[in-house]
Amino acid sequence: MSRYAERTDHPERVLTPLRRVGAKGEGRFEPVSWDEALDDIAARLAAIAARQPEAIVPYSYAGTMGLVQGESMAARFWHRLGASRLHRSICAEAGGEGLAATYGGKLGMHVQHFAESRLILVWGSHSIASNLHFWTYAQAAKRAGAKLIAIDPRRTETAEKCHQHLALRPGTDGALALGLMHELITQGWLDQDYIDRHVEGWPALRELALQWPPERSAAACGLTADEVRGLARDYATTAPAAIRLNYGMQRVRGGGNAVRLIALLPCLTGAWRHRAGGLLLSASGWAAPAKRSAWLQRPDLLAGRQPRTVNMSTIGDALLHPGGAGFGPKIEALVVYNSNPVAVAPESGKVVAGFRREDLFTVVLEHFLTDTADHADYVLPATTQLEHWDAHTSYGHTWVLINQPAIPPRGQSRSNAEIFRQLATRMGFTEPCFQDSDEALARGAFNDSIDHAALWRDGWTRLPVPDAPFADGGFATPSGKALATPLPEVVLNHECQEATPELAARYPLAMISPPARHFLNSTFVNVKSLRAIEGEPCLEMHADDAAARGLADGQPVRVFNDRGEHHCVLRVNGRARPGVVNGLGVWWRKFGRNGTNVNELTHQQLTDLGQAPSFYDCLVEVTAL
Repeated sequence: MSRYAERTDHPERVLTPLRRVGAKGEGRFEPVSWDEALDDIAARLAAIAARQPEAIVPYSYAGTMGLVQGESMAARFWHRLGASRLHRSICAEAGGEGLAATYGGKLGMHVQHFAESRLILVWGSHSIASNLHFWTYAQAAKRAGAKLIAIDPRRTETAEKCHQHLALRPGTDGALALGLMHELITQGWLDQDYIDRHVEGWPALRELALQWPPERSAAACGLTADEVRGLARDYATTAPAAIRLNYGMQRVRGGGNAVRLIALLPCLTGAWRHRAGGLLLSASGWAAPAKRSAWLQRPDLLAGRQPRTVNMSTIGDALLHPGGAGFGPKIEALVVYNSNPVAVAPESGKVVAGFRREDLFTVVLEHFLTDTADHADYVLPATTQLEHWDAHTSYGHTWVLINQPAIPPRGQSRSNAEIFRQLATRMGFTEPCFQDSDEALARGAFNDSIDHAALWRDGWTRLPVPDAPFADGGFATPSGKALATPLPEVVLNHECQEATPELAARYPLAMISPPARHFLNSTFVNVKSLRAIEGEPCLEMHADDAAARGLADGQPVRVFNDRGEHHCVLRVNGRARPGVVNGLGVWWRKFGRNGTNVNELTHQQLTDLGQAPSFYDCLVEVTAL
């Protein structure tokens, strides 16, 4: 974010509506007026909607996470139109559903209380890169004598700053949690009073955990039994102990069940009794009662219709589907905002093929000509966070925020809400809600459960969440207890030696694709100063794996599997564990050596919970280029 001004005033920023004049993917456009663009877009959407509104699909995610420029006026527009719904699953659905299945919602401890913790497990999180506000408190705890342990397949800069790093295999986090539970039981480290009063389904979970001694857990995770025992001892005998779980670990087939198992750990030790104990994956559920979601999104505009739902994580298959029973009509139009699916969606070979369909009408709201915008029929210039009104909740802390514009919109850019407002007018939508201004939407986003005076005076206000929210139980489940029922389990990766031995024989390396440190997914890839720091797309590999293939640091390599191949430079830098390679993302494809990024290799198979993508559940092989 230190380069946000550079991005806002970037010389390549799209500042006028553009209409395609070249082939899809070439990125050749001509400028047109707003009226010309919006009139044509509205006419073409109306013609499709007159036959089958579900043939129109919105595609959006977290390019802005605001309640206004995310899904307010846009949601109203899609509900009124009757377009297909989008299952927004691409980042966090497996973990979110796992957490909700255990605690009753996306609920967790306050981030600021990590400063008082005596032990912090940084689990599946590269906090220095992606969670800096938490890392500030973790560092304060470290200076006060707390022990920090990183649990991550990759030796990140965060792991290097911790006292210990456990480099487990991707997708084995649930097995590690059960190994820890085994030790809590056999060593007498349980808080039985807390379990008896506040955990539902304990007898079956206890029986399961006793089947996972440290030796079995360690073998599954690629650790030693002593590492599992030592972690259990540290966690059980240090108070307060806190877990900062993050979303990297749930991007595998068994991600939802793994989150459930890890989320039960602080319930078994009674860590929730302390305000600096417990777990934080997402705290977004605390804001749910304060949001006026129905007013913002107006689902009543559906008027009883039940459109089909398209999963954004399988957009490649969806765009190539001919339509028919079980799927619904063929997708004829796609409107993309707050996302860059050609770069970020899995199995991008299919995504690109879908976006190149000449019979697909595509509109993209964007700041730049991204990989996705290159395939659009129209590109509409959107405002940045500095240029529009918005209201925000959070998943990493317990405040809500108001966002007032700091500068006028650059060029002819317009906010997402204004663009959908203008489209609604042209589509003949006369409901008064389509006249609400961006400022009105922002001011009306929260109900009276928050301190509006503080919000407008300071720009933020804290949600009314107790310091130790589950000290005496009170989880948001029907029973008020943390749920170990139905019994969570260890779910093998889609692609691994145990589940797919023939595939693993051909592609023996597991690949994860965590974000490059200086990008925010694909958002900052075109900022020249940040791209200069990252260098070029790379693949990190352990020295033993490189030597076995006759490869050397700095060498161009071909990373491949049955889905495609990606060319990049090899880094033998001590960050990869044996048997695992790290393909740092999410680069724009146009910056890749062969016009690809790591998602050329990922698949569209989904997670156990949440129907989310399994980005880090991927087998590859690597050879010299």
